[in-house]
Amino acid sequence: MQLHLSPSMRSITISSSNGGFVDLMKIKVAARHISYRTLFHTILILAFLLPFVFILTALVTLEGVNNCSSLDCLGRRFGPRLLGRDDSGRLVRDFHKILNQVNSEEIPSGLKLPDSYKQLVFDMKNNQYDAKTFGFILKGMMEKLEREIREAKFAELMNKHFAASSIPKGIHCLSLRLTDEYSSNAHARKQLPPPELLPLLSDNSMYHFVLSTDNILAASVVVTSAVQSSLKPEKIVFHVITDKKTYAGMHSWFALNPVSPAIVEVKGVHQFDWLTRENIPVLEAIESHNGIRNYYHGNHVAGANLSETTPRTFASKLQARSPKYISLLNHIRIYLPELFPNLDKIVFLDDDVVIQRDLAPLWSIDLEGKVNGAVETCRGEDEWVMSKTFRNYFNFSHPLIAQHLNPDECAWAYGMNIFDLRAWRKASIRDTYHSWLKENLNANLTMWKLGTLPPALIAFKGHVHPIDPSWHLLGLGYQNKTNLDSVKKAAVIHYNGQSKPWLPIGFDHLRPFWTKYVNYTNDFIRNCHILES
Repeated sequence: MQLHLSPSMRSITISSSNGGFVDLMKIKVAARHISYRTLFHTILILAFLLPFVFILTALVTLEGVNNCSSLDCLGRRFGPRLLGRDDSGRLVRDFHKILNQVNSEEIPSGLKLPDSYKQLVFDMKNNQYDAKTFGFILKGMMEKLEREIREAKFAELMNKHFAASSIPKGIHCLSLRLTDEYSSNAHARKQLPPPELLPLLSDNSMYHFVLSTDNILAASVVVTSAVQSSLKPEKIVFHVITDKKTYAGMHSWFALNPVSPAIVEVKGVHQFDWLTRENIPVLEAIESHNGIRNYYHGNHVAGANLSETTPRTFASKLQARSPKYISLLNHIRIYLPELFPNLDKIVFLDDDVVIQRDLAPLWSIDLEGKVNGAVETCRGEDEWVMSKTFRNYFNFSHPLIAQHLNPDECAWAYGMNIFDLRAWRKASIRDTYHSWLKENLNANLTMWKLGTLPPALIAFKGHVHPIDPSWHLLGLGYQNKTNLDSVKKAAVIHYNGQSKPWLPIGFDHLRPFWTKYVNYTNDFIRNCHILES
């Protein structure tokens, strides 16, 4: 930096050796005579200013002249720093303003979105996007990611639905091998129970359990767990009901694997004289109606607006379309008084339960004239299982539903129920069940979405006696985070939901409560490679 006084003493020039700054400061002096005292004071002031000019010049030189080419620019850039202020807050506010503007506008149609964060950084360096363009790119990438996650979630739900509806190869193998054994082995065809024990099938001093299933492995677990948990297994009678195609295999299993001293009876639906099409016309319609079959077996995505459907709602709809809901085995519980005309009281069990405690005290519960002893499912905080009212099962926009039902009425659970068959025979429960099934069929299944529980909620209305929740713990097929202490204390644990313990999608930490009752040393189970997991 140089200080130059003209010979005439009429001008003082401050110049820089930097090529970008010539005549950085030039002071012209009036033509009048200047005293040496004035000149001295002027030089003294300039000497005080020179260090600041030097600092600014050095900063510009270091950061590049082209980036800031005026004193005004230098003031904006370095003034706040010299005064101890920071403009970062203003920059953030400006960026928020741009993002809000981008959020209210549509993404330009020709905007190319990077495939990754690395690509985004590369494009930003090379294309030098302005802030608004960056905002649009960021918005586009986020929306694309949300779509991909959503599509992946729906695909996962579909795959899980198919997995839950399928029959594992090992269980299918078990049924085939036992069916073959029935045809070739006389021991597999022996009468169940032996002739001398037949009177006990209608003895009301015994503890009678009814199980309806076509899953041989699941049936074996239910029966075995009940017998092993009983304090008086010699008083247990199991009535296992299955379909015609599974009957031979189911009979073979319990004939070759007795659970003495308990008694097991195996019957196919074709062996009940009362189960004729004349007595169950609605079920015949459900099984033969093309629209109904397409509803349960068709394309579950077609017609569904996935962009306006939450994954949870879609999962609920998939569950409602499980093929089991048009199976006679699933509806057969509504005909128990006719199927067992000589019995007074029974406990009905689903095939996805495990008994962990003696259930004999259930027969001592006073149902106070009610038909159905069940655990209510509206008293808990768990929204998937134990916080259910009629609102969760019925479409209250339908006029018939709105007229006859209360959306806040408490629901109850199927899966472990104590039924007073004497009280049941005095009520019109079956006729009410049939009537509402017909109404829903005529309404194209718009009155409720799940299969057998909704019409049962209506049919048993006013006939349910609540029992203690410790008797029946639900949700092990839904809840990955089910409390293990609660599982251990419950009398009956229920794997209701898609994640059955015999399926690969079952929860690993909950499966051992079920597998402990599987006999993995059995030749049929080993040969079908049903291995303990």
